Amino acid sequence: VKGDGTLWMWGRNTDGMLGLSNTTNYSSPKQIGALTNWRNIALNRNHTVAVKTDGTLWAWGNGGYGKLGLGNTTTYSSPKQVGALTDWLSVACGLYFSIALKSDGTLWGWGTNDQGQLGDGAAFSGGSKSSPVQTTLAGTGWASCSAGMYVAGAIKTDGTLWTMGYNYYGSLGDGTSVDKNTPVQISGTNWKQVSTSISSAAIKTDGT
Repeated sequence: VKGDGTLWMWGRNTDGMLGLSNTTNYSSPKQIGALTNWRNIALNRNHTVAVKTDGTLWAWGNGGYGKLGLGNTTTYSSPKQVGALTDWLSVACGLYFSIALKSDGTLWGWGTNDQGQLGDGAAFSGGSKSSPVQTTLAGTGWASCSAGMYVAGAIKTDGTLWTMGYNYYGSLGDGTSVDKNTPVQISGTNWKQVSTSISSAAIKTDGT
């Protein structure tokens, strides 16, 4: 996203994840439409999700596992609005799922959920969700979120760090190797930023 609010994408486009209404690969930036109200964008292997300044949520690319949040598994090569709500704040994309924050501080997820990465407490064999579902740990205190591979993480306004999903390699940082289908708190109350994947990392407010 540029300072003028325009959205630009480039690279692999086999599933239309560049949002250009085609499946052509591009080696230089191409503008997505003519709108100037894009605010936040996230993408992973073959899907893209973004938030506009008006608080609407948009998704495009491969819709497998319902990871576009559009209530289906259809693939789209141009942006499609997810629902009609206007209170979305930011979004993050894992491999086959997405999570997002609303302006009221609630945390939501959709897509594959076999490792519990949506945090809604569903059984690990419970499959996928094609529309946003709220994490089991409800409340209005979420400030930022991260997603990668089969792992999700989020930080609350009180500085606490929480993770969920695949944990075979200790990716969640909770001292175990057991998958979690609801958010588990990581020690400390001074976390500022987190990036989660098969390996995860975070920064504290003291700069460590």
